[in-house]
Amino acid sequence: MQITPPFGYREIVPLQKDRKVRLPAPGEIPEFCRNSNAVPISYSEFGIASRDYPLAFVSTEAGKAYSAVAVLGVAGGENLFLQEGGWDRSAYLPAYLRRYPFCMARVTLNAVEQAERLICVEKDALSEEGERVFDDAGGPLPRWQPIEKLLREYETDIERSREMSAILADYGLLEGFTLQASVKGAPVSFGGMHRVDEKKLELLNAAQHKTLIRKGIMGRIYAHLTSLDNFARLIARREAAASTPSARG
Repeated sequence: MQITPPFGYREIVPLQKDRKVRLPAPGEIPEFCRNSNAVPISYSEFGIASRDYPLAFVSTEAGKAYSAVAVLGVAGGENLFLQEGGWDRSAYLPAYLRRYPFCMARVTLNAVEQAERLICVEKDALSEEGERVFDDAGGPLPRWQPIEKLLREYETDIERSREMSAILADYGLLEGFTLQASVKGAPVSFGGMHRVDEKKLELLNAAQHKTLIRKGIMGRIYAHLTSLDNFARLIARREAAASTPSARG
């Protein structure tokens, strides 16, 4: 059996009901996000995430697919939303981070990828000093119920995000761009991102426009385009962090 861990996770294993898990303390964030300049964003998060972060699309699978992300920094390994050891409380905390140390993943068995996804957990989070999330009969304890709800809802939502990204790419709407800015007189160049080319929207036919509207993608396109103004706020965070390095936690 082979399980490929998602971005940021080290080694995941199927969650067994008799195991104890070290659950995150209130305000605790995954260690991997401290050195991540972007984090995946799902379909339903576009509206709220666009208030705090620039939302962009990044190429995956060697350019064969795209995924939506919230940009956290303007350099590799830079997260400008860390504050006093945790996440900036004034900013939305993406669901990708809230679900940790759990996730849902497909399993490859005898070289065949299984259709059903399994609930998995970061192996390092398994500990006898942790908590049980199921009782002795295998029933869910109250602590587990909201976690499972988040996992299943997020999995459905991220599939909708993948579909949206695939449609945008298929319609030829995504274009690469590079952020060019200056921080305290020093030039900053940050690329590898894609955005929707608003002018190309006008070239779509009626059926394509209808699809974007019917699937709710059009609203997310404009949330994404509006969110790009947040790059200015990101640069301001970079300048503030450069002035007071200890403030980044």
